[in-house]
Amino acid sequence: MSESWKTLENIKDNLSKKTIKQLFDDQPDRFYNFSLQVENIFFDYSKNLIDQETINMLLSLLKESGFENWRNRYFMGEKINKTDNRAVLHTALRQSKPHPVLVDGKDVSPDVAAVKDKMRRFCKNVRDKTWRGHSGKPISHIVHIGIGGSQLGPSLVVDALATYHDPDLTCDFVSNIDAHDIERITKHYNPETTLFLIASKSFTTQETMMNAHTARKWVLDHYGDPDSISSHFVALSTNEAAVSEFGIDPENMFEFWDWVGGRYSLWSSIGLVIPLMIGMDRFEDLLDGAGAMDDHFRTAPPETNLPVLLGLTGIWNRNFLNYPAYTVVPYDQRLSKLPLWLQQVDMESNGKTVTRDGMPVDMQTGPMIMGGAGTDVQHSYFQWMHQGTAPTPSDFIICAAPDHDYPEHHKKLVTHFLAQQQALMEGIENKAEPHRSFPGNRPSNAFILDRLTPYTLGQLLAAYEHKIFVQGIIWNINSFDQYGVELGKTMAKDLQDHWDDPQETNDSSTLGQLNHIKGNFSV
Repeated sequence: MSESWKTLENIKDNLSKKTIKQLFDDQPDRFYNFSLQVENIFFDYSKNLIDQETINMLLSLLKESGFENWRNRYFMGEKINKTDNRAVLHTALRQSKPHPVLVDGKDVSPDVAAVKDKMRRFCKNVRDKTWRGHSGKPISHIVHIGIGGSQLGPSLVVDALATYHDPDLTCDFVSNIDAHDIERITKHYNPETTLFLIASKSFTTQETMMNAHTARKWVLDHYGDPDSISSHFVALSTNEAAVSEFGIDPENMFEFWDWVGGRYSLWSSIGLVIPLMIGMDRFEDLLDGAGAMDDHFRTAPPETNLPVLLGLTGIWNRNFLNYPAYTVVPYDQRLSKLPLWLQQVDMESNGKTVTRDGMPVDMQTGPMIMGGAGTDVQHSYFQWMHQGTAPTPSDFIICAAPDHDYPEHHKKLVTHFLAQQQALMEGIENKAEPHRSFPGNRPSNAFILDRLTPYTLGQLLAAYEHKIFVQGIIWNINSFDQYGVELGKTMAKDLQDHWDDPQETNDSSTLGQLNHIKGNFSV
């Protein structure tokens, strides 16, 4: 245990005797000392149980972790994902002014630019109706088939930027192997005007490919012509042989690279649905916003670095105040899928029990994340937030300026955004009616975006990505592999292979459930 860690333990013991409200009473300039503006995002972290000594020691802890060296290696394209022997370079996808980025000695910038150009041409053709279905009708409905990182990011962005959608296009996302998901499409849409985007790097992902083949059969049953597939399907993949075997013209395969992790892939061709819906120029704005946050994270001093401070306050809450979870509450209906995306990008990254050296971790790692759009969640789990026995830090997010014509709605939304933070911090004591008492002293951060644009959304998402990196470095874990998703899938494959004669090695509960389902299974 480092000296900084020991000092932070002592600071925690002393600070725990106070409340956040008392810190505000003692420090008139607290809000100004613990907030900052980064271009279009204002970040307030003053409602945490911290003081300047805490921040100083957290910064010392960061320095002791070798953070600066790891950050440099991250941006330079070194293979910091040791277990997969891969670079982590999704940041190379969002450089507004491309410069050489080397992977294994090769500059990948020209390849990135070429794929973007291909995406631009394709999106233009679909949006101006040059691209047509097999019957000659223009495309009016986009269906993105993917799962995990190949779905959550694009789905979030498409919903968040609905203001910018092409009015002649609609879109859906299909991810679940449960057939009710794909059936929404096959029962209600016209195959002649539907375009499917199949998002799978290997083109073997079980859930994605099962849904893709169901969609393929739907199109073939309608047309009765194998040539129809090339007019209604494109691939977001690297496996040209499998794409061709499916019936998709390799010219309609959009490449990305193994140095783009799945949960960071919305910035790549996996995000093709985004420029289809909002146009390539606005997709480039999204990339530029993320790129601006990359530059800030790479160059700003740690004490004024938004992702660093977000990460360090999270370390403080997780490892010293021992809060096992935190909530993310966007007060903007367009960002309602942000908590789902964060669950994957954060929990899949830092939900680890082994260090980068293969040893058991000796501290708590990634927290559990939950969330939902305010004000809806005030009427669901906020009861637990205010009066439950497990205090949980929160991130509150809002836009200063709305993109609608109902200012009274926005005024009330802002008051709820502010009041919930204040209530969580201050609480109230009611001795006469204890059920009306609120403990308070529950920490929160606040993000205020100027407004929700492609650029500011890119900034926000990149800030969270880099926050996860900061925490992974301090925890000495590899934030870029995800072997925790494999075991269940392997066991599912074994059960599928032995559906008619399950192996005796399965436990009695698994066998009992399987036999019960098979006894009531009908098609």
